[in-house]
This record gives sequence, C-alpha cells and structure tokens, in this order.
Amino acid sequence: SLDDSIRHYKLDNPLVNSGKMSCRGIRTAVASAALLLGGVLFPAEAEVRLPAIFGDHMVLQRDAPLTVWGWADPGELVRVSLKADHVKTRADGEGAWRVTLPEQRAGGPFDLHIWAGDGSLVVGDVLIGEVWIASGQSNMEWPVRAANDAEAEIAAADHPRIRLFSVKHAISFEPLDDVEGSWQVCSPATVAPFSAVAYYFGRRLHTELDVPIGLINSSWGGTIIEAWTDRESMATVFDGGPRLARLDIASAREDSVWVTVAARRRAEADITSLINIDVAARRMASFDLDDRDWPRMEIPNQWEQAGLADFDGLVWFRRSIDLPASWAGRELTLHLGPVDEIDITWFNGTRVGGTGDFASRDVKHWHEARRYPVPAAAVRGGRNVIAVLAIDTAGAGGLWGADPAQMYLEVTAGGDPLSVAGAWRYQPGPRLVPVPTATPNRPTVLYNAMIHPLVTFGLRGAIWYQGESNVGEGGRYLDRMKALIGGWRGLWGMGEFPFYYVQIAPYKYGADPHFLPEIWEAQSDALGIGNTGMAVITDVGNVDNIHPTNKQDVGRRLALWALAQTYGRNVGGHSGPLFKRAQAVDGALRLYFKHADGLQSSDGGPLTWFEVAGDDNAFHAAKARIDGASILVSSPEVGSPKAARFAWHETAEPNLVNGQRLPASPFRTRR
Repeated sequence: SLDDSIRHYKLDNPLVNSGKMSCRGIRTAVASAALLLGGVLFPAEAEVRLPAIFGDHMVLQRDAPLTVWGWADPGELVRVSLKADHVKTRADGEGAWRVTLPEQRAGGPFDLHIWAGDGSLVVGDVLIGEVWIASGQSNMEWPVRAANDAEAEIAAADHPRIRLFSVKHAISFEPLDDVEGSWQVCSPATVAPFSAVAYYFGRRLHTELDVPIGLINSSWGGTIIEAWTDRESMATVFDGGPRLARLDIASAREDSVWVTVAARRRAEADITSLINIDVAARRMASFDLDDRDWPRMEIPNQWEQAGLADFDGLVWFRRSIDLPASWAGRELTLHLGPVDEIDITWFNGTRVGGTGDFASRDVKHWHEARRYPVPAAAVRGGRNVIAVLAIDTAGAGGLWGADPAQMYLEVTAGGDPLSVAGAWRYQPGPRLVPVPTATPNRPTVLYNAMIHPLVTFGLRGAIWYQGESNVGEGGRYLDRMKALIGGWRGLWGMGEFPFYYVQIAPYKYGADPHFLPEIWEAQSDALGIGNTGMAVITDVGNVDNIHPTNKQDVGRRLALWALAQTYGRNVGGHSGPLFKRAQAVDGALRLYFKHADGLQSSDGGPLTWFEVAGDDNAFHAAKARIDGASILVSSPEVGSPKAARFAWHETAEPNLVNGQRLPASPFRTRR
C-alpha cells in the first residue's frame, strides 16, 4: 500500500531521517518509484488524501472560515462539502489543494465529504466548537494518569463533546506537511495519556460555554522554546547568528549522521532480539543465574549518576531478597517506583509485568510508578530474585524514583511491606548510539515537525507551559517568547489570537537561586505582548519535583484567562496580583498592584518572601503590611528603602493572594 511504502521509505532514506524531505516529497519519490516499477508499489492513480488533523471525531473552529487542505493527483478537480456548503478547486502541479468553507455555528455531529476524480473521503462525527492548541515541555505533556486524583478523574472523564488530538513526537530540519496522530472522543478509555493541563483547561471551557471543545496537544518534555519557533522568527532573535548557522551545518551533515543512524539501528535490532528471544531473557532473569560478579548500584537512582555516564540502551537489574517463610505460596504485589523509560520485570524467573514498548517506541511512561502482581506459585520462603530489564532511549535512565519508600513488596492480602530499595546488581546490555539529529533541542526542529503541519487549521488560541529548559537565560527568554508568539500568529494568519501561558513553578534547580526568578520576570514581561495571559502557580508547585502533580489548578487558571478575556465571561477574577509601581514613603516602600482587590495572606499569617534594599543594593528580609489595595514594606536594617523584591528565589512559595485566592507573581522593582 502507499502508506506502507511511505513508512519503509522513511525508515531507509537518510534525507527523511535528517528531516530534509517533506511528506509530500516522500509521496512524490515513492510514486515515481512505483511508476518506474510498473505500479508494483501502488496504482499510478493517486487517491485523495487529507492530513492527519482532519479525521473522524475532529472539532472544527466555530464562527470562523474553515480551511481544509490535502493532496490528490496534480490538476485533479477536488470538491469539498460540509452541511449545505460546497466548494471546489484544482490540485496544483504537486497535487496539493486547499479550500475555504464558510464559518459555522457550534453543533454537530456532521460529515465532511471530499471528492477527487474517482476517489472520495468521508470524515465522520465532526463537531463545530472551540479549538485550542496546547504546547510546551513536560509539564504540558504530563498525562492525566500521572496527575493528582488520577483514578477518580479518569473514571469521571465521560465528555463525548470534548475531543483530543495528540501529536506524536517528531523532529525535522525543514517544515513538514503532516503529523502523526488521531482524534479521540474524550472518555475514561482515552483521557489517561492526554495532557492533564490541556484536559482540565478544556473541561472548564466545556462546562462554562456548553459547546464542543477540541484540544490539540503538541508538546515534548525537556525541550527549549527555540525548538518550537519557526526559522524566520528565530532569526530575529539570533540575528542570523552562529546558532542558525550551526543548524544548517547539522542538517547538511547527512553522511556522518547516516553512519551514526546505522550504528543505532544495529543496537536497536540487538535489543529487539533480546526482548523477543524468550530463552535469552529468561536466562538473565532466572533464579539460578550467578550475578555475584555484577557491579552494585544503589536504587532508586538514575544510572548516569551511579556509574553509567551518558548511557542510553538496555540494562539488567537484579535484587535478591529474603522473604519470611510465612510468605511462601502467597500472592504478593511488587512496587518498583518509576522506571525510565521501559521495563520488563520478573520474579524468580516468572514474568510479572512490564510498562512501555520498545518496538513501537512507547516511552512515555518514564514518570509512572510500577505496580505488578506476583503470583503465589512464584513465591518461596527465604531467597527470592527480582529481575528488571530497563531500557532508556534518551536522557537519564534507570529505576530512578526519588523516594525509596516507593519500592517495596507486600502480601496482597495485607501486612507490613518489605523494602526492595538499596543495593541492586546491574549489567549493561546493548548501547544505543546517540544520533546527532535526534535531539529535539535544536532551534526550529519541533516547529517544523509538530507545529507547521497544523498551521492554518482553525483554532481559537493557544496555551503554553514551558520554560524549565531555559532557566538561566533571564531576560533573553522574553525575546524568545515574542518570537514564538509573533511567529505562530503570523503563520496562522488569524490575527492576534489568544496566547495564555503558565509561569513555571518553584523548584530547586541547584545553580544560582535567582536564575528562576529571572525567567519568572521574563514571563511577567511577556504580558506586554497583546492578547496574552499568565497563570501563576507558585502555590501549587513542589520545590523537590520539577513536575508538580496538581494540574487541575493549572488548567483552571488558564481557563479563567480564556473565559474572561476571550469569551467575555464574568468569572470573578482571572489573575493574581501583578506588580505595577513602587512609591517611597517614610522609611518604607508602598507597592501597588493590578488585580489587587481583596489582598490577603493565603494562610492568615504574615506576608512572606518580601525583601528591601537601600542604595547599596543589599537585600534584607522585609516586613510587609497590607494597606487597602497596596502593601507597605520596610526593614529595620534598611533606613531608606530604594528597591523591593518579592519571591526572588527558586524555592519561594509566598502567601500573597487576592480576593479570588489567586497568587501574586514574583517581581523586583529595580533590575
């Protein structure tokens, strides 16, 4: 089939793997090969085709012209129909076509019909409503199943008029014309892997607006803002400088890259063989294997920090543990904590579980704690052996959970748990060679692969949660936000559409504790970009975890901005206090704020994390007192304060809120 041929062509062609050939180029190349071979791969006449974003269960943006596009034979007449509206056009010389349908009111379901020559398509169960794209790094990608109250939230996620689309991870050095993904009807069966922030945002909109909601999640953990920005906009930040030049060099380095790709594929084949050849895996996991010569590693741990620096690939872990005689022949439950990224787990040579899949590159479960039942027949008194095959394809790896208390065995029927944390034996297996072009942290590569194919698809606006990977860049992050937002808006051609974002949470980054506040400042300054809004979350973070699990409040606060600014709803307040100006008074500074109605302390105690400085710019802890819609700050160590700052530390979790219980954003009065 054409799809199979394209998949094989993608796998075997270095131009595609380096991102230098678009999907249209792939199609053209495969079609040419088919014609030369007398139609062996597929018939010469091409079928009408749509990008993945147009599919069953989709949501189209209401009250706006609807752009639909796709591919057919060059010069082919294409007709498109939705409800009573019919439009037609001809495919261009490369087979691309595009039409615009009149705007529609919210409703559905409807069918979208496309005809080209003898071919036709029907896209069914189409709703008309509000469409939002969600993007950023891991906190936007973070799934419902790993967020707070996951079990209850998943069970309650029966919202057939909310539709979910997740873009599969991909990179490219040039803009592509399609993504991988499909629309899903929101239900307990589909919501678990979807972005928690996007889902809670969309659910609040659905409740308030009572219209269909379409959510497009295009995010990737650990990525920088530059990767999500188009080349032309990125050039304004880099001023055509060396970073873009290095990007061009990397994209042209096909020969050396292809050698590396081949080496990685050999390692991938070795790992696949090891997994699939059951006898080999059973030998490494068996009770009787002599592992006394294997080195030890304290678990939980990331293996890069414990002797396997820069290692991506497969590692075997084994742990012998003595069980009471009373546990023999009883069903147990094994808790391993999270494994980064894929695992297969055995108990005394019996396979008891596994999460993720190497063959399909399902590596999204790295943050999820493992919990596997151990059958009674596998359990003996005295010595028992746990074996874990762990595979990491990129970044840190291992049995890595920060809390040893997550790792234990227990009798399923009840009883005291037995820890399995501590010294494990380990043995590295096949190593995956890093591929230079595989990193998502190059300018433009995620925009090219995961955003550009969606450009001009009708939407209301965007939500964004990113910045952790740019901590340390300070005010430069503001320029990057301007480039990203301006670039997306210009390319979509829908005017200054809403762009709402999250001010990232407090966290112990461990470098300069003021690096994070400088990013907070840049994010606050980005409110000067038209039609933007910022959700502050200093009160719902976790300074010991860069991935705080309370995503409900994050989604709700983004939705407040959208409801108030985009939809004109009275939500009683949508922003926490934002610093406006400072005024010197006798021995103190008076601080004024926007969104200051009902200023208060969230816990009833004194206000925290205020500091003042004099001419020497040495800051001292300050006493802060609410005085109406302003705050007076002073310190006995600073006779005449000239500057103030608030929450200016990476671990700051201050208690200043307004009447809507929305937290104040960190700030400083002098830079």
